[in-house]
Amino acid sequence: MTKKIINLIILLPLGILLVVLSVANRQSVTMALNPFRPEDQVLGITAPFFVFLFVALIAGLLIGSCATWLSQGRYRKRARNEAKVAIKLQGEAETHKKRAEQLAAQATGYGQLPAK
Repeated sequence: MTKKIINLIILLPLGILLVVLSVANRQSVTMALNPFRPEDQVLGITAPFFVFLFVALIAGLLIGSCATWLSQGRYRKRARNEAKVAIKLQGEAETHKKRAEQLAAQATGYGQLPAK
């Protein structure tokens, strides 16, 4: 429940801000991809300004998430290795437990006196 409230507190103002920003920046803008001849329309993109803002926001989110994922790779590798070791040790513990139960059963069988 608190997670929903926190998301509402953060995402609602952010959504309102993005809508206001979009409405305020509706004019068409040309982004020139040719630095030597900016008036060349072949390498230019014309769109409302808020489209460029959203594309920049999405690109920033994707680049940031990729950088985070790549920087945390060593931790994921360590977790995989430790999970393999844990499974191996759990298997060994099971075999030792079975062996201990067998030895305990044998020990109780030898120490008993014959019944009258």
